[in-house]
Amino acid sequence: MKITRDLYQGSLTLLTDFYQFTMAYAYWKSGKAEQEAVFNLFFRKNPFQSGFTVAAGLDYVIDYCRNFQFSDKDLAYLADMNDGNGKPTFEAAFIDYLKDLKFSCDIDAVEEGEVVFPNMPLVRVRGPLIQCQLLETPLLNIINFQTLVATKAARIVLAAKDDPVIEFGLRRAQGIDGALAASRASYIGGCSSTSNVMAGQLFGIPVAGTHAHSWIMSFENELEAFKAYAEAFPDHTILLVDTYDTVNGIKNAIEVAKLLKERGKKLLGIRIDSGDLAYFSNIAREMLDTAGFPEVQIVASNDLDEHIMTSLKMQEASINVWGVGTKLVTAFDQPALGAVYKMSALKNEEGEWVPKIKLSQQSIKINIPGIHNVKRFIVNGKAIGDMIYLENLEEKEQVTIIDPIDPTRRKRISVANADSEVLLKPIFKNGEKIYSRPSLEEIRNRARNRLAAFDKTHKRLINPHIYPVGLEASLYEYRTSLVLKAKALENGK
Repeated sequence: MKITRDLYQGSLTLLTDFYQFTMAYAYWKSGKAEQEAVFNLFFRKNPFQSGFTVAAGLDYVIDYCRNFQFSDKDLAYLADMNDGNGKPTFEAAFIDYLKDLKFSCDIDAVEEGEVVFPNMPLVRVRGPLIQCQLLETPLLNIINFQTLVATKAARIVLAAKDDPVIEFGLRRAQGIDGALAASRASYIGGCSSTSNVMAGQLFGIPVAGTHAHSWIMSFENELEAFKAYAEAFPDHTILLVDTYDTVNGIKNAIEVAKLLKERGKKLLGIRIDSGDLAYFSNIAREMLDTAGFPEVQIVASNDLDEHIMTSLKMQEASINVWGVGTKLVTAFDQPALGAVYKMSALKNEEGEWVPKIKLSQQSIKINIPGIHNVKRFIVNGKAIGDMIYLENLEEKEQVTIIDPIDPTRRKRISVANADSEVLLKPIFKNGEKIYSRPSLEEIRNRARNRLAAFDKTHKRLINPHIYPVGLEASLYEYRTSLVLKAKALENGK
């Protein structure tokens, strides 16, 4: 697998919000830059009203952190900033500090392709406060988008059942980076190939495609165009049949199939890109079968998503391959995941970790304090619940997990009768990568295998059953006590 360094050469450290630098400067001025902190990246709701989410983007995060440094151009740009009154925004000594800054954080993260849920940390960053802060925006940028698209792809692939799904979204994606990241995330989510040739080159994703209506229109008639295309690609002919009249297009495709058969070749398929896909695919299947070509596949495209595909499946449409573009790569019905990055612990002058909690009028926005991890319990190969717990938790024979938003939702798990796995894996230690990066194919396989471990009720597209994820009981009580203490201090009691 080719990695993102092939595309993004050098440091991207300025790819952040300006307030990260104003905070970094203020940390430095106040002597807090090297104070150790812990931050967690997590999201609060599954996207698309889904019952699950598929994590993606870690490979980009690894490259970003390995290249974390300030180039001479970066430093010159920061040094030239002024506050509007002609004074430098940042002192020269701060610029010198950044020049010598070396990435030294510990990073633990769930692996790409893992099935994840609200409130659990996807990435945990531990290290000097200034570095943790500067990582916030780029990590959110990377994880938010790729996780969103990987989840959308997984839903679409579930709707397709066992049919291949081709990602067709390059021309509608949000720019070059959006297109490449979306192609990669779509493959993780289960798509079989992409139309994006550069994504094929960079990531080793299989590429696929047919031809456009312009190919047909460049000839005197459709049959002539079909014959010419079959001549060019006798072993890989898929014909777009809806340029003028779909039924006549199918007839012309059958004529080409006969010509290919005479040469010992086969027509691989036809593609329908408009109209009533259920009706025309069934007409096409009947015509192809009657003509003696039952092996010819029918490819459908045209603004598909998991809901339209489910409807077409219910109508028993004769579609074998699905081309999905706009609504996949743009995450059309939910354009942002909404993951956040919050401090959960800060080391004091005595070297002790102090838990940090953010209050809110909305209980969903109260973070989880302390240094915590996630453990998944599995019985007979099926996931039964995920526990968010403080890392110093003692081993227990039985645990209770409590939903952090609705404490009436609880689940008791017999640890002795279940297998378990810790989901946050060590990625960097003291700034050095210690994680062995899997291939994209291995990541894609992980996503498929992980999803298979969840009950189908959690994976249904509408009103999925809620998978139990909660705080370990003592963490829930600890969090509640910190909330009450913080509110008392806030009210001066």
